Amino acid sequence: MNNAITNPPAKPSRLRRVLFTLACLATLVALFYAEEDWRGWHAWSQYRHQLATQGESFDPASVVPSSVPADQNFALTPLVASCYRRLIDENGHEVQPRNTNVTDRFTMRFDDQNNPTTNHLTDWTLGRRTDLAGLRDYYRNRAAKSKFYPVPAQPRSPAADVLLALSPYDATVEELRQAAQLPYARFPLEYGKENPANILLPHLSPMRKAAELLSLRATAELQTGHSDQALADIQLGHYLAGALHHEPILISQLVRIAMLQAVLQPVWEGLADHRWSEPQLVALEDTLAQDDGLADYQLAIHGEIAFDTGLIRYFQHHPEEFYKLLHELTDSNGNGNDGFDNHPSGLQSIAYYLLKTHPIPAGWYYQNQLVCVRLLENHLAAADLPGHTLSPALTRQADAAAEQAQTYPSLFNILARMIAPAIGPTARKFANNQSSLDLARIAIALERYRLTHGQFPDTLAVLAPQYLPSVPNDVINGQPLHYRLAADGRFVLYSVGWNETDDGGTVAYRNKSTTQIDLVQGDWVWRYPSP
Repeated sequence: MNNAITNPPAKPSRLRRVLFTLACLATLVALFYAEEDWRGWHAWSQYRHQLATQGESFDPASVVPSSVPADQNFALTPLVASCYRRLIDENGHEVQPRNTNVTDRFTMRFDDQNNPTTNHLTDWTLGRRTDLAGLRDYYRNRAAKSKFYPVPAQPRSPAADVLLALSPYDATVEELRQAAQLPYARFPLEYGKENPANILLPHLSPMRKAAELLSLRATAELQTGHSDQALADIQLGHYLAGALHHEPILISQLVRIAMLQAVLQPVWEGLADHRWSEPQLVALEDTLAQDDGLADYQLAIHGEIAFDTGLIRYFQHHPEEFYKLLHELTDSNGNGNDGFDNHPSGLQSIAYYLLKTHPIPAGWYYQNQLVCVRLLENHLAAADLPGHTLSPALTRQADAAAEQAQTYPSLFNILARMIAPAIGPTARKFANNQSSLDLARIAIALERYRLTHGQFPDTLAVLAPQYLPSVPNDVINGQPLHYRLAADGRFVLYSVGWNETDDGGTVAYRNKSTTQIDLVQGDWVWRYPSP
């Protein structure tokens, strides 16, 4: 009888090998995450330290405006607060459910999308007066459909009829004027929101509309011979634009630019028709001298840095929101709109499902923060506040660096690609705005010189220091602005514009109907129509 013992199955040994293999894989995964987390954190920390030595900060608290006494805050007055209290309270917290008991007494609606009055509020850039006759016809047509805009039985002067049509807002404007006597303006925005993209800004549209209405009123008041009232409305419109000055949010600063550009229309028209007195010209110079568009630009970029990095941190702590955003940018064919469009079909879908099923290393979020901040920091260098310039060449370099950094989508730049704004076109708007303010201040000084001497000077140099502390240089290149007397006794004053080329004071247009200037081509010009 064979008593040999049969060897037991090798299952335990195989199990140990499987467990050992799984342990090795888990260790490799853990090492991978640890390595990626450390690499991302180390790169981000080094960059933060490097910029901190230059005085840069990524903390949203560094750009949030300081609080002011509530009883001295223009933004908390009952009239102004009525435009946002339905959505946010006096602390900026979102109201849920909406406060339907609040009546908006501040928003002044004086046009519609079919024939917007705002089309005429920057005609000065085209060298054109506001078409008050066309606006009078617009309001007469509107009066046939709505009793809100009063019109006389028979048309009078265009300016008088426009002022009559806007008269339902007279009491609102006067209450607003009283509120503007307060020394501070801070809207209650919830800067501390975990997701900065959810900061509500319900005040921006009403503020812009108010400034535009004041601009239109001032233009009509000039035509009716009430330059003192026009000055008061210009100063009030400028105050409203200043109420957004401290907001470190790009869209807030862009709305502020639109408001300032509207305010310049009646300034330009009053200068073109010699309607301002010497004291009024001094008051206008004092008003416009308060603005620093380049400082506003730097504040906006610093705000973008703080809030974009905050948004990436939010996605890190709430990855489901990142997956949701990525999925929204990915259609069934994998052709979304987040910047992957020029790459193989389905890449976004692959990225989405990969990230959805696998936790993202924290280091990858740090890498995205690094890419995002570098893109924005490059644009900061384009603005030289002491030199009073915003360089198109440096802006183009920053744009090129951004494009190169995002040429190929990766998990290190996917968030930066989705949330970092396009700064190049934005920089142009800030530069053009500062140029407009500079041209306006010089034009005011030239008119003061004309009132004293009976004609415009041969050069700008004679304006300082009697009429200007110093003559601003061209914000584009730091060189003197171009100035020459015209044959009709007026002048042409201009910046070389974003193309950095002296086009002889020629304005370029964006369309064949010449209703909007092209900020990329041509010069940025201040000139008056022939008398």
